[in-house]
Amino acid sequence: MKFLKFSGIHRVSGHVVLLSLIVLTGCGSIFNKEKPEFLARVGESYLYREDIAHLLPNGVSKGDSASFVTNYINNWASKQLLLSKAKINLPEEKLAEYDELVSDYRADLYTRAYKEALVRQGSDTLISPSQLKAFYESEKENFKLKEKVVQLRFVELPKQFLNKKTVTDKLKRFKEDDREYLDSIGVQFRKLNFNDSLWVSASRVVEEIPPLTFENADKHLKKSQFFELEDDNGVYLAKIVDVKNENDIAPLSYIEPRIKQVLLSRRKLNFLRKLETEILDEAIKKNEFEIYAKDE
Repeated sequence: MKFLKFSGIHRVSGHVVLLSLIVLTGCGSIFNKEKPEFLARVGESYLYREDIAHLLPNGVSKGDSASFVTNYINNWASKQLLLSKAKINLPEEKLAEYDELVSDYRADLYTRAYKEALVRQGSDTLISPSQLKAFYESEKENFKLKEKVVQLRFVELPKQFLNKKTVTDKLKRFKEDDREYLDSIGVQFRKLNFNDSLWVSASRVVEEIPPLTFENADKHLKKSQFFELEDDNGVYLAKIVDVKNENDIAPLSYIEPRIKQVLLSRRKLNFLRKLETEILDEAIKKNEFEIYAKDE
């Protein structure tokens, strides 16, 4: 293998830093385990091979590798130099304040990660239908709709579609054989929705049916209404099965994901409270935690 050694002087933030970089050629890597492990030094701080090796993209060329590592080293050196200057020039009380913030942040990261791991292992994430319904019934007044929602079935036909009347009749009637027929020719439709048990927001319907607008939505989005609209792209046929208006109580199926999230969040909070209590109790029993109360 052939090695190219680059030694040079790089200016970083007004300071001169001497850097040495070993570039391995012929096998796609800039690192050679037989050489010293460090790549650069600023004062008493060293940048080691393992600090950067995992950052290199796979299959990168020799030239790109050298450029990437050089830029990384210069950025690292700049941070080290600025940190060194900051420690010298900032007031002691400011340094102490920042050290405390860093310590608190580190502790928060560790404890949060540990808690999340415990929650994943020990907290039940299954919400039963009975739990959903019980919560919904007890909190109904908090689940009022902010916009109209509808149940509907609709199709978008190409403008030159030949059997529009047949599709219209079957979409209106929608018995089992009608559904089977519409399913069988569904590939001819530009869009379709036959799941008329699903509640959909009016804004979503307007988005899916361009000739329908917020100005004419109240006219067309009525219970048991059938409408036909047309634009340059196609013909839209829709049958409105049911409607819930703004400020009505939201149907359970419409807000089920929201209720699940609320119940899981409460369950997680209760689990963590119990966990913290158990940790404190265990520490007290093992004489690992004591509170020294001062006499008043």
